[in-house]
Order: sequence, then structure tokens, then C-alpha cells
Amino acid sequence: MAEPLYQIIGRKRSEPLPDRKPSWLKVKAPGGSNYIRLKGLMRELNLHTVCEEAHCPNVGECWEHGTATFMILGDVCTRNCAYCAVSHGRPPEYDIEEPARVASAIAQMNLRHAVITSVDRDDLPDFGAYIFAETIRQIHQRNPGCSVEVLVPDFQGNEDSIRAVLDAAPEIYNHNTETVPRLYKRARPGGRYERVMKIFRFAKQVAPQIPTKTGIILGLGEVAEEVLAVMRDLREVDVDILTLGQYLRPSDDHLPIDRYYTPDEFRALRDAGLAMGFKHVEAGPLVRSSYHAWEQVQAAGMAT
Repeated sequence: MAEPLYQIIGRKRSEPLPDRKPSWLKVKAPGGSNYIRLKGLMRELNLHTVCEEAHCPNVGECWEHGTATFMILGDVCTRNCAYCAVSHGRPPEYDIEEPARVASAIAQMNLRHAVITSVDRDDLPDFGAYIFAETIRQIHQRNPGCSVEVLVPDFQGNEDSIRAVLDAAPEIYNHNTETVPRLYKRARPGGRYERVMKIFRFAKQVAPQIPTKTGIILGLGEVAEEVLAVMRDLREVDVDILTLGQYLRPSDDHLPIDRYYTPDEFRALRDAGLAMGFKHVEAGPLVRSSYHAWEQVQAAGMAT
């Protein structure tokens, strides 16, 4: 008889990690012509991407396909999550013209689906919600054929801020859960697991027609029972799309990797998520929240 899922996934490692990353985590270094062009465009328009700031392993692949995740509201975060490569500290004043520049870049890239995210801006009265909403409006106005996915911070759970973004009518409302409740204090000290669930519950009350999405990174020390429990909690608040990917340590100053998940384990988790009722589950070692974002929307039957 086959072992239950919780017995074959998420076991604590009993020996040191290998000196080298597993073969399934190796990616080609970026440097293609489209990558170079887009990097120049971002610098020309003074824009940031989470692809660069968070050291995403997929930056070469995504940029070669003409897709990028724009990071608005600066590149300095007010929080200091122990797994994240983005700089933290006191952010500068935000740029009121940034939404127009993002919309211009998307027009030049001729995108059909754009992902907009940001650092946490706990220093702002609305936590950055206005700039998110204005960016959505500017993109829709200038690029009517382009759908918009927002990957928002938690806005400290402020319902007015959440509502302001939803009222701008993004095609996808995304907020990352990141990890299991037991690890929140160590990995995400500025966040609250219960707050994440409240955010999704409120989003569905305000705009039930807007699909919701979240992501979890694996390899921080969680076990399978905890991952599956989080997935069930997310279905309880009617989250539509789930991404699951491997945690990769940005530097020696960040949390260590507890273990590497295999492609087979990710496939097992994907199957478990689909059985729970998620409309789409993107799971794999190199998956990040916005990886293959347009394909996720299509696969879930939500393409505009």
C-alpha cells in the first residue's frame, strides 16, 4: 500500500544538504537579446522589477519571452522578511508619475498580461494602495488588451486599502501566504497568518468576480501536514490559484534551506491542490508567484 502524502513529502532532512544545488534547480544565466533590451528599457524609464530585486532564477526565461513583474513604490521595503532579497530600511518618497511610466513600458513591451507588485510601505497612510489602483487604471487605459495581475502586500489588513485596489478592477488579486503558521514569526515577522486569510475572505466579499491567487515557498522547515493544512485554509477562503516553489537562500544572512523538494514531490502537491478544488496549481522547484502568470490565467479558464 502506498504511503500517505504526508509521509513522503516534507520530511525533515537527516543529513546536510548537498554542496551543489540539485540538477533540477540549474538555470541558464540571463543574457539574451530581449533580456538586454528589457533591462535597458527598465533603466531608461527608472522602473524596478521584482525579477531583479528578488534575484528570481527565472529572470532570463521570462524576459526573453517579453514578460516582467514590475515593482512599484520603490525598491526599499519597510519590513525585513528573513527569506527575501529585497532591500529593507526607510523608503524614499514615492513617485506620483510611476503608474504612467509602468503603463508606457507595458505598451512598449506589447504585453497581454502584466504583473504589478511592490515592497511593503508601512510608512504610508494607505500603505501604497492608491499607487496600485492608479497603476491598474493607467494600464487599462493605455493597454486595453492587457490584463493586470496585482501581487499586493498585506496593507496591514486595512480594508479601505484592499477595497481601493479591488475597485480599480485588476483581473487577478494576488497576495502571497509564503509559509506555514508555525514559521511566520521567524520568517515573516511583520506578517500575520490570520491576516492573510482575512484578506482573502474580505476580497471575495468585495469583488467575488475577481480571481484570487497566492503562493507558498517550500524548504524553510515546514512539514507536509502543515503545507496541506495551509492549502485547505486557502480553499476555505475561496482562493482560486496556488503557486508552490522551492525556497532558494539569497545570501548567508537569510534563513538557511531546510531541504530541497524533488519535482515528484511538487507534482504530488499539485495533484493534492487540484483535488482540493483550486482552479489551477503551478508547482515546481523554480516556480515563483508570477512565473508563467499568463499561462496560469489561461489554464484556470480566466483569460480575458
